[in-house]
Amino acid sequence: MATKKQNEIDLILAVDKKIKGIRTRSLDISFNELLDMYKSGELIIDPDYQRLFRWDETKQSQFIESLILELPLPPIFVVEAEEGKFELIDGLQRISTYLNFRGELPNKKNLTLQNCDIVQELNTLNYGDLPPALRIKLKRNFIRVEIIRKESDRRLRYYMFKRLNTGGEKLSFQEIRNCTIHLLSDDFNNLLKDLSSNEDFVKCTKYLGKETVDKKGNEELILRFFAIKNNRKEYEHDVNPFLDKYMEDVSDPEEKIKFDYVNERETFEKTFLILQRTLGEYIFSDTTDRGTLRKRVSPYHYEAFSIGIQKYLKLINPDDDATIKKLASEFTVIKNDPNFRKIIMGGGKNTSKHLNARINFVEERVGAIIK
Repeated sequence: MATKKQNEIDLILAVDKKIKGIRTRSLDISFNELLDMYKSGELIIDPDYQRLFRWDETKQSQFIESLILELPLPPIFVVEAEEGKFELIDGLQRISTYLNFRGELPNKKNLTLQNCDIVQELNTLNYGDLPPALRIKLKRNFIRVEIIRKESDRRLRYYMFKRLNTGGEKLSFQEIRNCTIHLLSDDFNNLLKDLSSNEDFVKCTKYLGKETVDKKGNEELILRFFAIKNNRKEYEHDVNPFLDKYMEDVSDPEEKIKFDYVNERETFEKTFLILQRTLGEYIFSDTTDRGTLRKRVSPYHYEAFSIGIQKYLKLINPDDDATIKKLASEFTVIKNDPNFRKIIMGGGKNTSKHLNARINFVEERVGAIIK
């Protein structure tokens, strides 16, 4: 049996090993140099990441005011990509604000300062209105840039930036995954993006709402489908850590979970073709007490019906109108069944017990039709 002293030594060695896996360096870079790097493609802001620029004009204005006043700034973080280029991971709001004020941010109206509360005389001014001395001050102001070298361990880079991106401007869980998972691999994330435009999936999730889609809620549903279909035994009660772990394991360079991209895509496409041909945009709707289908997507209905048909997926012919009609009728009955509603309605239904119960409920009813 290992002694306490030996356990302590082993722990210290394990920590030291991980520390050695991260290679970093720090630079103080002026904002004007960062602008030049952005324009020349040396500072990369991923398109998905760029869309997360959400500071309103007041926050942007007060940041520019802070730069002019030379107030201290927290560092930004970049990862060193190929050919010496830097990819921005943390600091999007600050860098995008500067680019926007300089008129260099695509599809954005140039920032006019407002609600500056320290130097109120700055309000109503844009970059061109500033005196030359203040423009020079703004350009020469610098920020500490923490660089993660490309030879660093990819998994450690990923976990570091995942944690960085859980703070600051509030992002959805899926937006955080999208921002960081490519540090492991792009393949699985690209599949989620691609399938999110699948015509049948889009029709089935019509009532997600624009805000949810903008925050990648549609891609999270696809991740949820694969994670529950393939790894349900690992689910306990909190869905976000479960989804994080599955996406990380599929994307891990060491292939902790082997993912058959061809077959999984075919399964997804057939699943949502069948579901779309049954109840269409209402397939994931819950019901009122009067049995009326609501215009919304219920995550519990999504799990129950998308996973509940998997056992019999190969036996279901989506072009067999008689079978599709029977399934549509049965799905409507299920949604209004008091026993099904008990495992769907109310709090505390995110446990593995309830997840299995709602999936099994649909599976048994589908089996009675298909067998």
